[in-house]
Amino acid sequence: MSILQKIADIEAEMARTQKNKATMGHLGLLKAKLAKLRRELITPKGGGAVTGEGFDVAKTGDARIGFVGFPSVGKSTLLSNLAGVYSEVAAYEFTTLTTVPGCIKYKGAKIQLLDLPGIIEGAKDGKGRGKQVIAVARTCSLIFIVLDVLKPLGHKKLITHELEGFGIRLNKEPPQITFRKKEKGGINLQCAVPQTELDLELVKTILAEYRIHNADIVLKYDATADDLIDVIEGNRVYIPCIYLLNKIDQISIEELDIIYRIPHCVPISAHHKWNFDDLLEKMWQYLNLTRIYTKPKGQLPDYNSPVVLRSDRKTVEDFCNKIHRTIIREFKYALVWGSSVKHQPQKVGKDHELNDEDV
Repeated sequence: MSILQKIADIEAEMARTQKNKATMGHLGLLKAKLAKLRRELITPKGGGAVTGEGFDVAKTGDARIGFVGFPSVGKSTLLSNLAGVYSEVAAYEFTTLTTVPGCIKYKGAKIQLLDLPGIIEGAKDGKGRGKQVIAVARTCSLIFIVLDVLKPLGHKKLITHELEGFGIRLNKEPPQITFRKKEKGGINLQCAVPQTELDLELVKTILAEYRIHNADIVLKYDATADDLIDVIEGNRVYIPCIYLLNKIDQISIEELDIIYRIPHCVPISAHHKWNFDDLLEKMWQYLNLTRIYTKPKGQLPDYNSPVVLRSDRKTVEDFCNKIHRTIIREFKYALVWGSSVKHQPQKVGKDHELNDEDV
């Protein structure tokens, strides 16, 4: 029986099973089996990640944004109008067959944009060129899911489901679960808060599927079986995402008002270049980058070309490494002006965390 057939059988059984206290263990086991089969699909035999001709684009700039969506929702038009890159645009489906890169400069940061080919339902199971498309999406700092404003919610649900099946978690934080394998001593479960879904029996059932019989687990919040499986699998990526509702020239003002209330959404018209300012502002907010300006001795700071750091790696050492690896070897201290220090300037060491627009 093929992997796809096994996945379909498990999904069908999960749909048939009623959700209650008595079936929790059975559902947890099915979820663990499903996660293992999906991993086999993502990682082909012989190891190595899924790649494909025209899909591997060298990473450039300070951040990378992937455009994901069904065919003919306007991804190529958006790339052409945002970055001035020609990505073939036509009224028929599957115009884009490989990854088309572009680049924009915003607030001093260089941001790489990738127009990915349209994905279809079943992409996570290898239909179309879904595997390659989603493998590239996993390397992005932010994902733009481009939706047709006339059928947004159905498409949003389907695409989120396809990406979830590939281990991409959108607009979510990693689960607050500590998981550590050990040599002996059985399963030790500690809960910082009362649990509604997970108990020791269910945890043991899930771990047994992974042939783990000795481990320490700490649940720091009310976790689900899916959260535990994500932590055990260890190959999940957590990426911020903005839903772009394209073709707003086809709807009324009242409908537009309703759309604006949906979280993580920006209504745009790629063709007419409507609402691009709002889109770029939200993009900047979700990328959460830190710009650091440099100041030569006795001169004014250079505000034109900042050194851009990621929000989780913004110490003085990260700043030095971004310029050149050799600087940190001779580093004694840095003088910093800005909101991260109490005095202007202040002497700091290599572990000091910098804030946006420090000098």
